Amino acid sequence: MSEIDKRNRLGEEPFTYQITKKGTVMISYEGKQIKIVNGKEADRLVARIRDVEDSPTEIQLLLAKITGNFKRGNEKLGKKGQK
Repeated sequence: MSEIDKRNRLGEEPFTYQITKKGTVMISYEGKQIKIVNGKEADRLVARIRDVEDSPTEIQLLLAKITGNFKRGNEKLGKKGQK
């Protein structure tokens, strides 16, 4: 068992990604878009994904790392949620 994914959450493959024609990477978690990566950061991410494309768990780990700790209260509120 990996020390990084002790609860095997990444084995369920919750993250998905889509690369647009312009090179932007859109990352979703359980079907909800959570992050858009563009520019040089997107280029580096696409290159790293292609390096490990044979390992779905490694791709999930890359996507988890780039999204950060998004489920722990640091989500941005939408326009309706702002006061």
